[in-house]
Amino acid sequence: MRRSRIWFSLLGLLGAAGIALGLNMLAEARLGARQIDLTAGHLYTLSPGTRTVLRDLRQPVTLSLYYSPALGLRAPAYGVYAAHVRQMLRRYAALSHGRVTVRFFDPRPFSRVEDRAIADGLSGVPIDQAGTRVYFGLVATNLLDQRKTIPFLDPAREPFLEYDLTLLIDQVSGHHRPVVGVMSSLPLAGDFRALMMAHGQGNVGRPWLIWRELSRNFATRLIPATAQEIPRAVRVLLLVQPQNLSLATKYAIDQFVMRGGRLMLLVDPRSEAQVRIRGPNGQPAAVTGSNLTPLLADWGVSYDPAKVLAQVSGALRVASPNPADPMAGVPYIPWFTIRKGIDRADPALAGIGQVTVASSGFLAPKKGAAIRFTPLLSSSPQSEVLPLSAVSAAPDPARLLARFTPSGKPRVIAARIHGILHSAFPGPVSPPKGQTRPAHFPPYIAQTAKPADLVVLADSDVLDNAVLRLPQSENAAFVLNLVGSLAGGDPLLSLRARGVVSRPFSVVARMRRTAEEKFRRTELALQSHLKATEAKLAALRTGNPKAGADAALLTPAQAAAIAGLRRDVIATHRRLRRVQYDLNRRIARLEMLVRLADIVAVPAALTLIALLIALLRRTRRNAARRNRPARA
Repeated sequence: MRRSRIWFSLLGLLGAAGIALGLNMLAEARLGARQIDLTAGHLYTLSPGTRTVLRDLRQPVTLSLYYSPALGLRAPAYGVYAAHVRQMLRRYAALSHGRVTVRFFDPRPFSRVEDRAIADGLSGVPIDQAGTRVYFGLVATNLLDQRKTIPFLDPAREPFLEYDLTLLIDQVSGHHRPVVGVMSSLPLAGDFRALMMAHGQGNVGRPWLIWRELSRNFATRLIPATAQEIPRAVRVLLLVQPQNLSLATKYAIDQFVMRGGRLMLLVDPRSEAQVRIRGPNGQPAAVTGSNLTPLLADWGVSYDPAKVLAQVSGALRVASPNPADPMAGVPYIPWFTIRKGIDRADPALAGIGQVTVASSGFLAPKKGAAIRFTPLLSSSPQSEVLPLSAVSAAPDPARLLARFTPSGKPRVIAARIHGILHSAFPGPVSPPKGQTRPAHFPPYIAQTAKPADLVVLADSDVLDNAVLRLPQSENAAFVLNLVGSLAGGDPLLSLRARGVVSRPFSVVARMRRTAEEKFRRTELALQSHLKATEAKLAALRTGNPKAGADAALLTPAQAAAIAGLRRDVIATHRRLRRVQYDLNRRIARLEMLVRLADIVAVPAALTLIALLIALLRRTRRNAARRNRPARA
């Protein structure tokens, strides 16, 4: 009897394995283009932008992946990433309905495949002293043999893999790219003079990261700041940090908008990037603010270039200028990251998780303006308006934090302007002295024929390399998505928005901010008391010039006062250390509890469930044995 049960069990296991294998083969054959994504936020579901690009392909595209298995053996992380890339490429091919063909190659040393990889522009990486090179790159080609290449696939860009793959396909698909004109007082496209002076070392004088991304996504055209006319081919004008523009150039911008052109304007009360840029004399620019008067005012937008915003929530930490500062860093409240103040109802910002600004201004609609003013980026209600002078000359981060007083209402940093706009000029303006008007100069237009669509941002440092290189920065996606939305019909919007998903310990961060504010206020008060005490001590010593040489010359009252003041100084230092110690201890304790709960809670819950199931099964088995009738 027992032997029969064993055979039946084995046959059942073999049958279950056969059914599972058959279902797997059927799913691979019939359901290859379908998937179920159970991750939070659906991180592995291809976005609508990818599906649109694949659906609208005008010609077949071939994707060739070159991968050396030796790379995965030396660095397992690359092997895992290569498997992910293969899976993604197969999914692209399945969704394209035959428009995308995927090929995989192993470029072994001294093989024809390696020669082809080198010819396609892939970067080989040496892995040993003999110079053996490994490859991990991707090439996209179309029927006209036009090709685009990712020379080396870096696992650090895994969160942006879908974006990189879709952009690569889109670039060789023959789609027409809108022209984006860029006018800026900042060297976004690079500074040849600075590059020569730096002898090509480092990133000095090289194009900014945002310029490279713009050039990858759009047909970019650099517009000089002296232009009297914006070319008609320009679909979107990206105007960054306008300074010292002539009246003729302002008129050209105004008429570009009146003709129906789309404008994205970035003004800034203080450009931190411009502060770091040295001029021909080796000194930074005297003026680092920007404005666009009278255009902004006439278009119904209020902007004060003499005010900056500060916010404790999300403030970036910087090194304290005080060498005796017991903290390793202190929040600098004019530089902060916004997470909750993003208008994710706007399609361009639906997937943006965070945006970092630095010494930004703020915007508001003018009273009576006939426009629709839609905030896109706002500070939290716990923000403060500071005069520009508070951040202009060697600001003290600790003092700004200690004196922080929230206003209780949010401020708009970026907004969409929609409506019929009237020209800021009564008619055409004369060209600058010594210049002539261009041929075929367009006629004057008094107002827009259709509602204008503008984006105004009161911060230009969202484009700064230092900000774009911050961990988990989504500033580039923020800007590119807004430019793409102004250009219209950009299928890559939903891809650029998918950055790294950050899940910080919000309770710990909030506690840290609250405790640090309290610490800074206490520290400022104790330091003020310390300075006053040291001043009294110096005054007592100064009152008796010989006291420094011979303490016996002090009167008993003076000696007692000095001893008391010294004890007060020591006690104040001790209180400062105690405040910092309590702050760090509370935060460390909370972080430890959260991490322990995160690490232990799930295994403990699973173990408890397993024990309960085992106990229940044992109880049922015992009950069945008790109820089993006795054999005769």
